[in-house]
Amino acid sequence: MDAVRVALLRDVLAGTEWLGATRRFAGALRASAVAHGGGLLLVGTREYEPWHLAAHLVDEAAWSGTPELAPTLVRHDARASDPAHLAVGLGRLAAARRGETLLVVAPDRPGAPLLERVHDVRRAGATVLALGPGEGELTAMAHETLAVPEGAELDLDTVQHLVSAAAGENAVPSGRGRGRFRDRLSRLAESLTAPPPPRW
Repeated sequence: MDAVRVALLRDVLAGTEWLGATRRFAGALRASAVAHGGGLLLVGTREYEPWHLAAHLVDEAAWSGTPELAPTLVRHDARASDPAHLAVGLGRLAAARRGETLLVVAPDRPGAPLLERVHDVRRAGATVLALGPGEGELTAMAHETLAVPEGAELDLDTVQHLVSAAAGENAVPSGRGRGRFRDRLSRLAESLTAPPPPRW
């Protein structure tokens, strides 16, 4: 979903709670990643891998000049033969420390093995954010949660687009004036006309 479609979606959602909720969550994500500077880890479940969100956050990090938003995608079935950005396995969660941020994206309640790893990450001092059904143990462990329950007006993929776009926007300092806005608009135009990055 490109920036134009995100803007149209926001127009459709005007007056609903979704815009405020996704912006608040994106603000928490950005604040944690930028303030602590320890790195952003992104993990899904064994059945659902949020690689699309990872790609969008990488783009937003580049466009907004906020490298802290570029996540490390942690995968359940990563192999050493995978490209470097796809070869990070669950062992990376065991190495998580204070100052890092873990974003867990799960369409359903995660299984016990992932929950145990998330618990260990939190106990190690990292900030835990959750994007998913908004109930169960993951929600109890998370410092911040954005609930996307089954049957909601928006699906999880659409909410991820709104969150990633808002995270990049929130990263732009508000007091920079027209020049900063024009710079961002120029970068956006360039990105819309450029071919997609080959790495994802």
